[in-house]
Amino acid sequence: MEEVKNTKTSILSQVAEKLDALTKQERDVKYYQIENKVFEFANFMESQISFMHTSASGKIPMERIIRKALHIEKTIVLPVFTDAKNAFHLCKIINFDKDLLPNAGDVLEPDPEKCKKISLDEIDIAFIPGLAFDDKGGRIGFGSNYYTKLITRLPETCRKVSLAFEEQIVDQIQMDSRKHTVDIIITDKRVIYKI
Repeated sequence: MEEVKNTKTSILSQVAEKLDALTKQERDVKYYQIENKVFEFANFMESQISFMHTSASGKIPMERIIRKALHIEKTIVLPVFTDAKNAFHLCKIINFDKDLLPNAGDVLEPDPEKCKKISLDEIDIAFIPGLAFDDKGGRIGFGSNYYTKLITRLPETCRKVSLAFEEQIVDQIQMDSRKHTVDIIITDKRVIYKI
């Protein structure tokens, strides 16, 4: 177990080093390439209900993608995290500026008083954040396990997609279980389908 932890720490250090070497302009160009790929991605464009996140700790900022998706009238649901361990509700948002409030960790979440709850079973595409990925769909998350648990609870037909800079793709991530992997990773250079 300690060896896996050390390997993950080493991978995250390598990824952080590569990302830190990018200028703001290089990051912006890469981000726009990823954003364009999302809106050309058939699985997303044909989806009925899309799970997204506003996680500030993700390397890919999601606000522009969420706003653009809402503008073209996509149905977007976001998590509302609860005090219970690894628990959350899903709520549909209609207006980014009016439907979201900062939580205790200063992450924007839907206002549960205003937004309609959506069942996990209704989601047909889920955007899962992460810090590093491999071409087998392996991912290193943020250590909270919210998204790792979510992956296993999503419907089997739901596409699990992550957005990443090419610098976040590594040779191999040792996974406890392949049931925690994502199906597709969209980077600034390519779309990777899990091997």
